[in-house]
Amino acid sequence: MYARGMTTRDISDQIMDLYGFEVSAELVSKITNKLMPVIKDWQERPLHEIYTFVFLDAIYFNVREDGRIVKKAAYVIIGVDIDGIKDVLGIYVGEVESAKFWMGVLNNLKNRGVKDILVASIDGLSGFEQAINATFPQTMIQRCIIHQIRNTLKYVPHKDRKEFAKDLKTIYTALDEKTGYDNLTNVINKWGDKYYASLRSWEKNWHLLSTFFQFSDGVRKIMYTTTS
Repeated sequence: MYARGMTTRDISDQIMDLYGFEVSAELVSKITNKLMPVIKDWQERPLHEIYTFVFLDAIYFNVREDGRIVKKAAYVIIGVDIDGIKDVLGIYVGEVESAKFWMGVLNNLKNRGVKDILVASIDGLSGFEQAINATFPQTMIQRCIIHQIRNTLKYVPHKDRKEFAKDLKTIYTALDEKTGYDNLTNVINKWGDKYYASLRSWEKNWHLLSTFFQFSDGVRKIMYTTTS
């Protein structure tokens, strides 16, 4: 909160509003003075040159802005290095998802030493594909299957959901991409008249949803979701 420009008094008031206990502005000031150099060092620390996977997901939190409590998103980037070790590479707060925002994030990773990312797992982040194609053009993108399923089922009534979900599963559990796409076509033929609005995203984003078919079963399970 302090890094986003809130005063120590604002932070004290917000903690009281949100959590119901008092923290003095003086204590907030002491804490931030101690933490800011540590946070700055962490944010600027060197990174590995190569990451096999990078997962991007958002954490939403409440912030006081212009006298109102509004939601902000903090985008958490988790990397898996060539030894299989996970690490939080950075946390970035963005006002609006855009190619410009993601260019800034990805260039920050490059400036800290990252030279290549094999696969980036994302959840439909606006502008991300354009930005990563410019900064890491060899990186493959995998859109989160779990989020895709949830977003699809959200518009299907309970009476059809079990059967619909069973048919949907044939897409992402297929042996290969061709079979997966054939199964998608079958699902659209069966359910398209009623729920094409739910299925349209699978067709539109197939090039981002189907990347995991290039890998073995064990790797596919890692790539399914941004919450790995």
